[in-house]
Amino acid sequence: MAFGRRIRRQRPFWRKIGDGVVVLAILAGATLLAARLEQISQTEISGLARVVDGDSLAIDGRRLRLKGIDAPEIAQRCRRDGVEYDCGIEAAVYLRDLLGASPVDCRGEGVDLYGRDLVRCVVGSVDLNEAMVRAGHAVAYGDYHVAETAARKSGTGLWAGEFDPPNQWRAVHGGLDEDFRRGFGGTVAFLRRLFGV
Repeated sequence: MAFGRRIRRQRPFWRKIGDGVVVLAILAGATLLAARLEQISQTEISGLARVVDGDSLAIDGRRLRLKGIDAPEIAQRCRRDGVEYDCGIEAAVYLRDLLGASPVDCRGEGVDLYGRDLVRCVVGSVDLNEAMVRAGHAVAYGDYHVAETAARKSGTGLWAGEFDPPNQWRAVHGGLDEDFRRGFGGTVAFLRRLFGV
């Protein structure tokens, strides 16, 4: 019994060209995707800002969320010296006072569940994110733990009394759920931002 040689067929020329076009399209797509990811993650946003609440700003209609902190909601009330006070409004007023009439310079570091830019912002040489936590008008939410420890020790802002952590207050009273680690909402918001929809 003789075994014949296996004949190897050459791929048609048009097939080789098609494969090359597909490879080039994939490389071009990957390059465009990488450029878009860099653009989204390192966005520079500057201008006069409007305070939305103690951890959110708006510049030219663009919503910004101060990254690494969580401030009381506008409607949130806390207790100090046995008396309730509007700690959410107090946090927003403090942030507004930090801004003054100066322009804000923010650096984007992604997008949150609600499509807001996650940012770190400065006014002059003041880091707004850290200043809010250090003054006790926001809690550390992933970052700024040293500033929170200082605020706790000195008993400033929220730490001068009793309060529900903002994420727990939202769970009871409603509001934007800031727990980004849950579900696919953050991924969906990121993809929508990535593709501009």
